[in-house]
Amino acid sequence: MALPAITALAAYRAVDSGAQGGAEATGGGDFAGALSRAVSSVIDTARTAEHGAMKAISGGGNITDVVTAVAKAELALQTTVAVRDRVVQAYQDIMRMPI
Repeated sequence: MALPAITALAAYRAVDSGAQGGAEATGGGDFAGALSRAVSSVIDTARTAEHGAMKAISGGGNITDVVTAVAKAELALQTTVAVRDRVVQAYQDIMRMPI
């Protein structure tokens, strides 16, 4: 039985918040926060590329900057997908472990 990644993340947060007693308040980093910041960075990169492309289409902007921004956005998306695949695979491996 495969569980969605969101269910796994919610379970992790519930266990982590009970075990650490509020690490966020003391400034400690947690996995969910790091993941959230990484995804936000990828979204910002994609938005920058989109805005650059819109400028180029409307006649302004430098085509080299647009190509560079689109390449960065593509690389960020590929990295995000690779990390997601690794996290899902690790979760599945853990779920298959005998107790």
